[in-house]
Amino acid sequence: MISARGLRKTFGDFEAVRGIDVSVRPGVAFGFLGPNGAGKSSTMRMICCVSPPTGGELRVFGMDPAQDGPKIKARLGVCPQEDTLDVELNVYDNLYVYGRYFGLPRAEVKGRIEELLDFVQLTDKAKAKVDDLSGGMKRRLTIARSLINRPEILVLDEPTTGLDPQARHVIWDRLFRLKQAGVTLLLTTHYMDEAEQLCDELVVMDQGRIVAHGTPLGLIRDHSTREVAELRFGVGEHESLAAKVEDLAERIEVLPDRLLLYSDDGESVIEAVHGRGLTPAATLVRRSSLEDVFLHLTGRTLVD
Repeated sequence: MISARGLRKTFGDFEAVRGIDVSVRPGVAFGFLGPNGAGKSSTMRMICCVSPPTGGELRVFGMDPAQDGPKIKARLGVCPQEDTLDVELNVYDNLYVYGRYFGLPRAEVKGRIEELLDFVQLTDKAKAKVDDLSGGMKRRLTIARSLINRPEILVLDEPTTGLDPQARHVIWDRLFRLKQAGVTLLLTTHYMDEAEQLCDELVVMDQGRIVAHGTPLGLIRDHSTREVAELRFGVGEHESLAAKVEDLAERIEVLPDRLLLYSDDGESVIEAVHGRGLTPAATLVRRSSLEDVFLHLTGRTLVD
């Protein structure tokens, strides 16, 4: 569905995307993870035919975006990070106008709207104003709008940002159903649990390059350990205590408020810590997550 080889994007002297290779198979959910400025949005804009590549090769549906942009766009659905809905129109008319932009016949648009409102559970809100909808409802309406043309690839930029847990799970369910129906999903997200839930494959980008690629479980297996033991001591003690326990784990991270010891057996690590006469104020053993991988690969420094 999507193939990129040596794909690059520059803005003056700044190289946002530095020669990446990506291949997206039909019917999968493919995720782009990375801190701000990693090159995710620039890559998505090139795939969506709104920003021309500076170098390398890009094909979407086997076509060149530079030559066949309109043909590609007709087969894409795009759900932007912000809900760019028309607040002057009601829910039904937001979908109707958008469907007409694609040149769909009136009768087809009307039938499609009924299907989509049912799909995103907004049938009873068809005549409601956009401003009267909750955040989750607006997000579901934006997703419905992106599906009006029956896209083969649905591009989602931060699909659940700002939503409460219940609304997030409703949207996850709808996206999972779309994937089961054969729609290819391409998404960016800052929620690592969302990436684990939705993505079959993903890449982690940092400073314009792909630093890891694989399945969520595969990335955890390759870049972390099975478990993480978290130890909390007094304020300011973690740096000095790290040297006393670092040999108990495959890898250790010193944070201002705790120590993270990466091991395949977290309980044994904590038992060994107590055996050395150390008494943490609090301990926790958890499984390694995609967030551990993400922070290990891209760092914990805040990126603006």
